[in-house]
Amino acid sequence: MSTARFANHCVDARLLPPCAALAFALVLGGCGHRQHQGSTAPYVSTAVASYGTIQPVVQLAGIIAPYENVAIQTTLVEPTDSVNVQEGDFVRKGEVLAQLDTADLEAELSADEANAAHTIYQGGLSISQGVDTLRQAEVTLRTDQINLERDETLFRQGYVARQMVDAQLETVRNDQQTVAADQANVSANGTLNTNGLQASAVAQAQAQAEQVRVSIAKATIYSPIDGVVVNRNLNPGEYPGNRQIFTLQQVNPIYAIVQGSGAQIAYIRPGVRASVLVSDLGQQHVAGTVVGVLNQIVPGSTNFMVKVVVANAQYKMRPGMTVQVGISLPVLRGVRVPMTAFTDQNHTQIMTVDSQSVVQVAKVTEIGNDGSTSVVSGIQPGTRVVANGMASVGSGEKVSAH
Repeated sequence: MSTARFANHCVDARLLPPCAALAFALVLGGCGHRQHQGSTAPYVSTAVASYGTIQPVVQLAGIIAPYENVAIQTTLVEPTDSVNVQEGDFVRKGEVLAQLDTADLEAELSADEANAAHTIYQGGLSISQGVDTLRQAEVTLRTDQINLERDETLFRQGYVARQMVDAQLETVRNDQQTVAADQANVSANGTLNTNGLQASAVAQAQAQAEQVRVSIAKATIYSPIDGVVVNRNLNPGEYPGNRQIFTLQQVNPIYAIVQGSGAQIAYIRPGVRASVLVSDLGQQHVAGTVVGVLNQIVPGSTNFMVKVVVANAQYKMRPGMTVQVGISLPVLRGVRVPMTAFTDQNHTQIMTVDSQSVVQVAKVTEIGNDGSTSVVSGIQPGTRVVANGMASVGSGEKVSAH
């Protein structure tokens, strides 16, 4: 029987026999005792807001990305002799990935080296001949100058005609022009080791041979990094052409690339520590360091990119795995409350308990948090707050607080 129905029958209880009336009175008294117990103030756990510092942490989501992604091509048109790696292989920097055939290049190099040697010989001969020609011209000039002096003396003595003197003078002038031309030729030839036409010809021939040597060296394709072969597009006997023949990824260290809004990344600085949670590895936490805060990913968007470098010596983390990264922000100082005290998802409201143990709603502004404690404005240090903002109590309700 419900309490209401039971109370309706109480009006007629005076008509009951004395013993029945006494039993009814005992039952009614028991009901009244239970109702008094039900009105006891509810118990809530509280915390005292205190002034102090926290180390805020911002949580950003992203993925694992390679530290370096290297696409390898070759400009050579030689066929492939051998390929030494498969997709998925770990390779070291300097390890040979493939070898191209160099028979044609070796033959070309031999021809270029022979041409260089011939150029050196021919250059030396031209320089020597030019010097000899100059010396002969200088001897001829000196002889003709002596003859001119003799003819001028004889002319003054009346032994020769003026015509003979003029002819000898013209010969000397021609000799002088020849000497000047030979001197210019010797100067232009220069030497084989310094400058001049012959040194230039020798250098050109040697450079042509060196270029072939470089091509021969490029025929051995080395890994430029320590990494993993993620793509192989070359087989023995094939010509490389213009395609990408290998793709390598360096994965130790490795990057965690996360995205955030302007407000989230505003106070992140390179060099700060970060905690990387890799869900694909059983919620494993790995330490990292912020190395870059990049501008918006797409012009006009509000997303920014943060790069965190992480050690990956055991190669457990792989590009494409999802991560949650906690990045430490500058230390905050202010009034601290538990994060569980907020009554809303936007962290703008908490409940306080006054000196009369009555619950009041307080508007606050969260300045930052470290994952468990928030720094807020809007309340004073020493304020007692309800530790669980989801507690079933309301504003103006009297509570039993601890």
